[in-house]
Amino acid sequence: MDASSQGVARELSLLKGKDLISSADFQMEQINALFNLSIQLKKEERRIDLGNRVLGLIFSKASTRTRVSFQVAMARLGGQVVDLSLQATQIGRGEPVKDTARVLSRYCDALAIRTYSHEELIEYANWASIPVINALTDLEHPCQALADFLTIKETFGKLKGLTLAYIGDGNNVSNSLILLGAILGVHLRVACPSGFEPSAWVVEKARSLASFDSTLQILNEPVEAVRGANAIYTDVWASMGQEKEQQERKEIFKKFTVDENLFCEASQEAIVLHCLPAHRGEEITDELIESKASKIFHQAENRLHIQQALLASLLGGL
Repeated sequence: MDASSQGVARELSLLKGKDLISSADFQMEQINALFNLSIQLKKEERRIDLGNRVLGLIFSKASTRTRVSFQVAMARLGGQVVDLSLQATQIGRGEPVKDTARVLSRYCDALAIRTYSHEELIEYANWASIPVINALTDLEHPCQALADFLTIKETFGKLKGLTLAYIGDGNNVSNSLILLGAILGVHLRVACPSGFEPSAWVVEKARSLASFDSTLQILNEPVEAVRGANAIYTDVWASMGQEKEQQERKEIFKKFTVDENLFCEASQEAIVLHCLPAHRGEEITDELIESKASKIFHQAENRLHIQQALLASLLGGL
């Protein structure tokens, strides 16, 4: 093992047994080590066997990419997945989190939890004696943000000093992008309608984490955010649980559509990102999704590779 590989292994060994609750949980060196391992796994330059360890999935929200990427990631690492659906377990009948977490800690080696309440996730982590992974809450989506920045790094060969413009709702995805971007030295411009800005706690936390003179701007004008940016990112205007607000939000967000006119304000080498699922013709046009600038499906694929690296690190399989 060369010195570079030894450094990656050393950084990732520090993650063994830890939780991933927030994008702010890891240091820059650990994140970059995760990126390096993800790329090795993606290129099939590295094989890791987790020795039949078990990942439990507790998903209160619907999922395609998160569910499947975790299942496939664990399978490729030689482990197994137990899908703990609410309908088929006592979780759906109101068993206390503190009981569920302690019991599952005796059956599983890690838990990936996708739920509405961030506080519920924290409660699982407090009671569980195994790693707990945030697979999405209303506050954050750290696994998505890790895959997003891995995609940007693959495209440009670096992250430090690049500008990412996020256009749309200041939701869980934008919160995680803001926190991770601050750690990685990326300039973030977030454009939202007035009243739909990211969490004030997240903005304050990001500014305290900022490295390499990275900047964070919260704006209300998409053009101002996009001008000269290296990457343009958007997400649906109404997240899960906000379906009743869909029509109202369409009117409020109508000038925040990422279309060809807006994209022309970005850098000539700019890329387009979206965490999916997309409402084509609302937050982004069909043409941009299918354009040469689109890295959206690379993003989706990288969910698999970053989660392989994450599981291998948290479960001590390196």
